[in-house]
Amino acid sequence: GEAARAAHSHSGALAGSDAVYDAALRRAGILRVDTTRQLFDAAEVLSRLKPYAGPRLAIVSNGGGPGVMATDALINGGGELAVLGDDTRGRLESLLPPSGSHGNPLDIGGDALPERYLAALEVVLGDCNTDAVLVVHAPTAVASAEDVAAACGPRLAAARCPALTCWLGGDYAANQTPDGAVVPAYSTPEEAVGAFLYVVRHYERQALLTEVPASIPEAFRADPPAARAIVTRALAEGRSILTEPEAKDVLAAYGVPVVETRIVREVADLSPAATAIGYPVALKILSPDISHKSDVGGVALDLGDDEQLQQAARAMLARCRALKPQAAIEGFTVQKMIRRGGAHELIVGVAADATFGPTILFGQGGTAVELVGDRALGLPPLNATLARDLMSQTRVYRLLRGYRDRVAVDLEAVELALMKLAQLAADVPEIVELDVNPLLASERGVLALDARMRVEASPAGALERLAIRPYPVELEEYVELHGRRLLLRPIRPEDFAQHQSFLARITPEDLRTRFFAAIRELPERDLAHLTQIDYEREMAFIAVAAGEGADYETLGVARAHTDPDNVEAEFAVLVRSDLKGQGLGAVLLAKLIRYCRGRGTRRMTGEVLPDNTRMLKLARHFGFRLEPAREGVVRISLVIQDR
Repeated sequence: GEAARAAHSHSGALAGSDAVYDAALRRAGILRVDTTRQLFDAAEVLSRLKPYAGPRLAIVSNGGGPGVMATDALINGGGELAVLGDDTRGRLESLLPPSGSHGNPLDIGGDALPERYLAALEVVLGDCNTDAVLVVHAPTAVASAEDVAAACGPRLAAARCPALTCWLGGDYAANQTPDGAVVPAYSTPEEAVGAFLYVVRHYERQALLTEVPASIPEAFRADPPAARAIVTRALAEGRSILTEPEAKDVLAAYGVPVVETRIVREVADLSPAATAIGYPVALKILSPDISHKSDVGGVALDLGDDEQLQQAARAMLARCRALKPQAAIEGFTVQKMIRRGGAHELIVGVAADATFGPTILFGQGGTAVELVGDRALGLPPLNATLARDLMSQTRVYRLLRGYRDRVAVDLEAVELALMKLAQLAADVPEIVELDVNPLLASERGVLALDARMRVEASPAGALERLAIRPYPVELEEYVELHGRRLLLRPIRPEDFAQHQSFLARITPEDLRTRFFAAIRELPERDLAHLTQIDYEREMAFIAVAAGEGADYETLGVARAHTDPDNVEAEFAVLVRSDLKGQGLGAVLLAKLIRYCRGRGTRRMTGEVLPDNTRMLKLARHFGFRLEPAREGVVRISLVIQDR
């Protein structure tokens, strides 16, 4: 389209609008379908099927052909075929005729009677490697669909795992899924498998929402002022395209490893620069008017001495002037020729979308990046879990994990590079396009060999252009309490383990007064919801002892959830039981009130059990109005600003 042709960067060309919507829906845990029929199919199977157990599907059929068709649909759709255990296969071999397949898909034979169906199902349903079962029946003269359904239906309905059926031929399938049925029926193997894959994708996306990321690496250090200074200088000079060294300096400010690059203005000055770096070197043309240097012969690799370097430079100048006569040639860049055997060329980048703001691109890199088209998009901010999910959506990811005699690359280094790029996109709104192509990835880490960046003045602030608000580091605050220095900061997903330990040190009575119920331990899913919050709608400040490194402890938390109109925020405070009465709750509540007032919230409300005298006393101290107890709770409210 026109947008792709007009794009200056590979990232801009690859980040089409539909792909960005896909990324946004995936980030929100929403399952996307393409047709109205798929919409109803997905809704039906998700509402009828038993609770999801896993992606491994076993296929039982009375014909080899339908079983293979179902298998093809599963594999082509990215599904997983269950691998039956040795004990299961042995029992099936003693049960079934020798002519059929005793693996998965399981062919029980065209002469199968309902009794054989049922016997085979008993074995397969007992296999520990099977998460779901699909029964396929092709019409035969020896067993009708009605007889097979009558024999197998009750067993499938009582099975521990989800089950689906496929009835080939006629309209029988349409009558086999009455309201309330837990065993959906389909007319073709492809429909049945497609329905199962809807379930798999739905639960995978839901699981991603609550998956706990790894701790933020200590090596993650950024220098936003240095990056902004480079961008600001370019804009002040009237430039929208940063030079390659400038772009690399921006990356270096965020800790992305870059190859050493030197700018040389004249051909005669190339040799000293190359000698200082060390041969062999790579030579590139330097021009703000040439976006893709390889397209005009503006890249020469593996130059081993002065003579090769001089010849390559003169030839490069001639080619570029012939192919781009209007381009302003500012000189050359010289960099060390990097050789890493078995390394992969990747592309990582940033592109701006009119609706969702900056997007992060990852995929297979190189000069043919747009032809290969192996890429995925994500929305900043990214943590380690989201970065790995972004990588997993590409074909090149399977290569990065290692295969045959090729060792895996340092996947954590790739994750970290994506996280740093996402943070850069959030911190510097002037960056509208960024290409790092190639980003060389090997078992030794990553290295940016080339970078290109386009910038423009941003009328909106950094936060306004983002679809998802990043971690608000500006809300971090140090306080002194009884001679102890504490850090008050927003909670983040990486706090999962510490928050779990924090709740474990809360007495059952204090948990009851906080959650209004007797709770021994919160399920991990609920705990993930407490640490993975939307900073635009919810805030949770935790208190941690300052300067205690990675082994910090959560001492208390104050939480507020705001309605969509930002009129009212419901809040709660919880302090570790052994720290009650020391003023920590007051410190946290004061922080929360300042935050809500600063974002324009009109009032704060809460509900307190009548016997929670400490909380009621704290509320009175801050001027909350207490309403008489109704339905066993006291409602408290504080108007923090008039409108």
